[in-house]
Amino acid sequence: MSQQQDRTDARRAKVEAMREQDKRRSARRRNVMASVAVIGVFAVVAGVWLAIGSMGSGADKTGANAAAAGPPQVVRPDSHRLQTAADGKVTLVEFLDFECEGCRAYFPVVEQLRKAYAGKVTFVARYFPISSHFNAERAARAVEASAQQGKFDAMYQQMYQTQTQWAEKRVPADTFFRGMAQGLGLDMAAWDKAYEDPATLARVKKDAADGEALGVQGTPTFFLNGKKIEPRDSDEFKAAIDAALAQ
Repeated sequence: MSQQQDRTDARRAKVEAMREQDKRRSARRRNVMASVAVIGVFAVVAGVWLAIGSMGSGADKTGANAAAAGPPQVVRPDSHRLQTAADGKVTLVEFLDFECEGCRAYFPVVEQLRKAYAGKVTFVARYFPISSHFNAERAARAVEASAQQGKFDAMYQQMYQTQTQWAEKRVPADTFFRGMAQGLGLDMAAWDKAYEDPATLARVKKDAADGEALGVQGTPTFFLNGKKIEPRDSDEFKAAIDAALAQ
């Protein structure tokens, strides 16, 4: 067996192990939420009569917001496109967590695919920070704040390139991320404001909400033309993409 095949098998095994770990974390989180929900039922029953009295304009506003959100979507008009194919025939979407080692392992594969399918495939990146990753949500906010100045792709790449410097630590990485943004030559007053803006976090959470509704349980999770796929290496990726392009 060649050394290249050994490395491919090792990467595949590592990614599978990290995916299983993320799935176990998600399962534990769902169990905790279920317990909280049971307790919350009593509070809901106790408060329902108070809610009846306030079902005027406030309830209408909530309903309007829910209608605007609509059903979950794999891709939304404001989703971040790393690159776009003119014909729009094939779209690959990744729900990602910048602190996830599995996402970092797939990052060079996705970059290779972007080059191989430039002009043929639309690549979309969507946020899915996992709660057990201390800085994941901060990283997503940093990237989103950079996106507001047209630097989504640049910050997206730097997050993976520097992941070992800030990830898997229980210390806020805000200053580190700010330094990255500064290195990109961004307007730092505007970046700081966007980083702390609740709307930026809401944008991140909108992606995550879509992911949860679509059955995303760990990262990275890929959808090809709306269908979830689980490629273990670049060859399986290419085979799936080629099949979609041939249809």
